[in-house]
This record gives sequence, C-alpha cells and structure tokens, in this order.
Amino acid sequence: MVKLSKSQFIATLAPMAIRARQDGSPLFPSVRLAQNLLETGGVIHSWNNLGGIKVGNGKPNAFWHGKWVRKGTWEVEDGTRVDTWAMFRAYDSVYDFYRDQDLLFQISRYERVRKAKTPSQQAEALRLCGYATDPQYSSKINSIIQSYSLTQYDEQAKAKPMQSENKIIPITVNGVQVAEGQLIDNQTWVPARIVGEAIQIKVGWNGKAATANGIPLTTQVIGTTGYVPVRELVSANASVKLTWNQDASKVEITID
Repeated sequence: MVKLSKSQFIATLAPMAIRARQDGSPLFPSVRLAQNLLETGGVIHSWNNLGGIKVGNGKPNAFWHGKWVRKGTWEVEDGTRVDTWAMFRAYDSVYDFYRDQDLLFQISRYERVRKAKTPSQQAEALRLCGYATDPQYSSKINSIIQSYSLTQYDEQAKAKPMQSENKIIPITVNGVQVAEGQLIDNQTWVPARIVGEAIQIKVGWNGKAATANGIPLTTQVIGTTGYVPVRELVSANASVKLTWNQDASKVEITID
C-alpha cells in the first residue's frame, strides 16, 4: 500500500488515465480518476484494482491473469447499506486494470457509458448501467471532478500522443505501481516529482534540472514532465533499495 495525498494520487494516475484514453478507452480521464479516488479513498494497493471489479464469472485475459483478493465491501440493497465480503480481481499494474476495465465496458450493458458525450453524462451512465449500487454514485463522481478540476486531463488526452519508441517500464514502490518510466539508451527514466514524493524525497526545479533534496539530477523534459534516471533519484534516500525484476520487466523500489 502506498499512502499519497489526494493530489499526489491524482498526479500519479493522470498520465496513465490519459494514455488509456489516447489508446481508445471510452472513459474520460476525469471520470476514471474520480472513480478511482471514490473507490479507493486515495490509496493504491498492491492488487491495483482501482474500480472495484469483482472476479465474477470472467475468464483470465491479456490484462487480468486470474489473480484475486478477498476483501470487505458494501452494497446498497433495498435502500439499505449492507456490509459484505467479495472476491476482487488483482492486477500486475494499474494500466492492466484500466485495460481490463475497458474490456468490461465493451459489453452491451455499458452502451450508455461508451456513448456519453460529457463527463457528467458518463458518470450518470455508470450509475444507470449498474456499475455500483450506491444511488449517489454519479453525484459523488461529479463532485470529485469539480473539486479537483479533473476535466483538465480530458483536454490533455485530446492532444496527439507523443510518438515514442521507448519501452514503458512500470515503477513500483513497496509492491505498488506509482508511475511509468521509459527505457532510454538502456537506462530507466522516471517522472521525478511523482516517484520522488513516493519515496520521501523533496523534488524541486532549479530552472534547468530537477533536484532531489537540493542536488541537481540529469534531466530530460518529455512533454511537460521532467524525467530523471531512476538510480540517480533513489540515491538521494539511503533507506531506499532498487531492484530490476527481469521476469516482469519492471523496477521495484522498497523503502523502510
């Protein structure tokens, strides 16, 4: 589990929500991020299920490999809240969750979600299609969108995706994905502020480069985000350990 402020939670997930939209997702990034915050309370768990998708009778696919967790939840039955337990899908990464959720939205039941023209219409479509039993589901999503100005990410998703042949590398902290890095010249570069804050490093900008606890780092600006070599960044915190998971092709960071 990674504890983030709500603003950090949104900043961590926004690039992935935008990429999912640019890759063809029917969900507005604003709706996706608001739903993630509503469903999780702003906590990213190691199972990466940010939308309460249950195991159900679905079969494993390219994005969900059949893993699951059993956890407490609640439903509204006949107007009354009922606490219960359920089996939820567990994912290798946040992006895998997004892609599996998009597969769910392709079934006929969610046609109104796919056809929604605005974030508010889509939030209401989620409620009408029965994604959740909470009768206030759409109003809660719309309230979060407004509170955190999440429609800015809808506008960003309209921009033409940057063409890059760099391999995407998931970055995890204590087992939870917090960002996506890029493999450039056999070196993993990560968004400095997002990863730095997740590992308790004070990240700044000196006008030319990102800094870690005041120390300048080798920096590339990709889009509007400063990227730094992950090993340079983690060296600013002696309690952090970095390993490369060859089998999963991801960087694993642990912090005491």
